[in-house]
Amino acid sequence: MAFELCSEEVNLMQTQSEKRWNPLRIFFEDAWSVLKPDDLGREITQIAFPAALALTADPLASLIDTAFIGRIGSVELAAVGVSIAIFNQVTKVFNFPLVSVTTSLVAEEDATTEIMDKELDMEESTKDILDSDEKDLLISSTRIEKKLLPSVSSALVLGGAIGIIEAFILILGAGPILSIMGVNSDSLMRFPAGQYLKLRAVGAPAVVISLATQGVFRGFKDTMTPLYATVAGDISNIILDPVLIFLLRLGVSGAAVAHVLSQYLIAYILLWKLHKRVVLLPPKISDLQFGRFFKSGFLLLARVTAVTFCLTLAASMAARQGKDPMAAFQICMQIWMATSLLADALALAGQAILANAFAKGDFEKAKNTASRTLQFVAATQPLNTMAFVFDGVNFGASDFAYAAYSMVFVSIFTILCLLILAPYWGFVGIWIGLTILMILRMVAGIWRIGTATGPWSFLRSGEYWRQRS
Repeated sequence: MAFELCSEEVNLMQTQSEKRWNPLRIFFEDAWSVLKPDDLGREITQIAFPAALALTADPLASLIDTAFIGRIGSVELAAVGVSIAIFNQVTKVFNFPLVSVTTSLVAEEDATTEIMDKELDMEESTKDILDSDEKDLLISSTRIEKKLLPSVSSALVLGGAIGIIEAFILILGAGPILSIMGVNSDSLMRFPAGQYLKLRAVGAPAVVISLATQGVFRGFKDTMTPLYATVAGDISNIILDPVLIFLLRLGVSGAAVAHVLSQYLIAYILLWKLHKRVVLLPPKISDLQFGRFFKSGFLLLARVTAVTFCLTLAASMAARQGKDPMAAFQICMQIWMATSLLADALALAGQAILANAFAKGDFEKAKNTASRTLQFVAATQPLNTMAFVFDGVNFGASDFAYAAYSMVFVSIFTILCLLILAPYWGFVGIWIGLTILMILRMVAGIWRIGTATGPWSFLRSGEYWRQRS
């Protein structure tokens, strides 16, 4: 009788503790261990550090590009700024969903395959059908066999198709797109902007395929290989820039050609390395799986379209103010994006680890990963980075629907702010609007986890906290 009463009291205390638990504690729990070099900390570092270096390399190459082009003249710099904004935003609309979905699906599929292999090993260990020599032969042949992951092949096929479509859109629609951006036919920026944009469009297939391949490597938690490929490509770009721009007197066209060649080099290196690990194309077309790519991709397409519209509107407003404000906007945008590199790297690490943890049903690791990455950027980085890391957390949890819908609402509000602020405050008003965008993105991320909804509903589960205790 006493034992039963004691058991009832314990259950009552657990229930009351669960009711009092606030999901917002995930942002503060074990905050003192944010830099702790444990297994999770090392795993995050091993993924995030090479990713940060790779993400640093590309903006640095772009800054060097900007410096070379700036020596030609302010008109050319402004023209290239408009063209880069168009190229980045048009390609990002399609590329970002592909890369994000690829990372999550490959991580999930790789984790599932790992679980199945362990179960198979356990079953084989209980049988004595094969003799020891036959077992060793089977194990060694299995270890050297390349993986067949449908998500990898599907991502590469989609990447090639999307890249070709992007190239045609940018080449055939360069004139109308530039007019929409405020660079009219009588503008001094029109000819160099169109020239640069059409040449850069030739590299669109290489850009998309290399990004899809990077998404695959990120799903494998391998960010070193993309780092090597990116550095090789950026070095070639930096070497080719002065040769083509000044020595061969190609000007803006030389800068575009240098960038295109570097992108094809990156794509080649990544495909070559990936070919050693997985089967790039399946034996049959029916093995390709596009269902989840399209379902999750369309949700992220809505999300990235909303963000892209905000950034494109800001660039368009800067272009309408003249070549000097546009040139200043281009420089500020490059610096602004460069400062978010650590956040992007942590977002990549969080996404890969979270997707793997959710696939294995390891909710404890999922919670700890989200806490660790968010606490780190909160302690070391400004507001922008919190917004970027929340993106990685949402994508790692495959919470694509919330990421899409919340961003649409955030973008609508931001667009209204840009339309109101820019006409009155000009260049400063544009950047105030972009700051509002990042604040609202961060609030949306806090709201999802803080309310323990969607994939984070396990934070309200009594069973989860009983197992944890």
